[in-house]
Amino acid sequence: MLDKKEHHYEKAILVGVVTQNQDEDKLTEYMDELEFLAFTAGATVHKRFTQKLTQPDSKTFIGSGKAQEIKEYVKENEIGTVIFDDELSPSQLKNLEREIEVKILDRTNLILDIFAQRAQTSYARTQVELAQYQYLLPRLTRMWTHLERQKGGIGMRGPGETEIETDRRIIRDRISLLKDKLKTIDRQMATQRNNRGKVVRAALVGYTNVGKSTLMNALSKSDVFAENKLFATLDTTVRKVVIGNLPFLLTDTVGFIRKLPTQLVESFKSTLDEVREADLLIHVVDISHESFEDQVESVNNILMEIDAHQKPMIMVFNKIDDFSYDKKDEDDLTPSTKKNVSLEEWTKTWMGKSKYPTVFISALTKENFPEMKKMIYDEVMKIHISRFPYNDFLFEYFDNDEVEENND
Repeated sequence: MLDKKEHHYEKAILVGVVTQNQDEDKLTEYMDELEFLAFTAGATVHKRFTQKLTQPDSKTFIGSGKAQEIKEYVKENEIGTVIFDDELSPSQLKNLEREIEVKILDRTNLILDIFAQRAQTSYARTQVELAQYQYLLPRLTRMWTHLERQKGGIGMRGPGETEIETDRRIIRDRISLLKDKLKTIDRQMATQRNNRGKVVRAALVGYTNVGKSTLMNALSKSDVFAENKLFATLDTTVRKVVIGNLPFLLTDTVGFIRKLPTQLVESFKSTLDEVREADLLIHVVDISHESFEDQVESVNNILMEIDAHQKPMIMVFNKIDDFSYDKKDEDDLTPSTKKNVSLEEWTKTWMGKSKYPTVFISALTKENFPEMKKMIYDEVMKIHISRFPYNDFLFEYFDNDEVEENND
């Protein structure tokens, strides 16, 4: 019999700062996301520490008094990990570890760790390993002080090579090897993309955990791994989808996130190439998330970074089955907030006036699926006719009733 595996969660605390560029509300939002990241990585958060600073301290990111407070709390409660919401410099990381005397992680390191857990294929593991080494290289600390020289004797006199220099050389060699390996895989994937024939390519993009994989499974009737955790999908998945009489390729891509580590953007270049070379982007948004507008902005910024922001796009607002709002009483004269806006009212805002086709759905219950499929069909058809005008399999037009019958 197989023994049941017990999951041991590390005890962690979170640290963030309020600055001129980040107010308390924004920090709370980021810390909520950081806690979800920590849970996804395998940690339970016991407390949050915040501090107001004009700008982060160059030596320890936080003030000395706050560092001492964290140190005392860590010792009293046997906390094993302290996670900072922003990326720490090598010197800040070193000083904090010396001061607090426990494992210190920053947001970048935490995301890299989640990616390392989630990577399934050899390609994804190679990309993650490259990103980890690029992050680690400037942060190496001298762990061994007992060796001033590696070797002695004839021909070996001189300063020699210290342990940390050896580590750096090994990591640089490994980075070079991984880059060469990825170049080879990149060429193979480029060839695969070129061999996909006269078919329009659509890519699902969006923030992490908005339901892209669930939507992929519903549209393509496939079994892509989907879970209510961040970065459930790292490996690019391509499936053939047919709506009415029109076939096209649908790609499920890695989710985006605010403060996405630059190392990941670089190492996942080939994965993002699927987005860059797609003919149509299907931007999936979690309408039930209280900060979905910020998430939309973050995704648009990353699309701009990879030069994919001018492509045809469909806005799909997902999880309407999970959407809720606080309805105000008629005699309540307090100013309304985003929490008081109903779904119907949202459709009359910038969403309904967007330059892109917009639809509100639930990938889980398939609510409004016929409307979404018609929208995708129309957009794919436009691209298909302009690019492949002489394809003879387009013998009939999309019929909405036919899709509803197929769904039943």
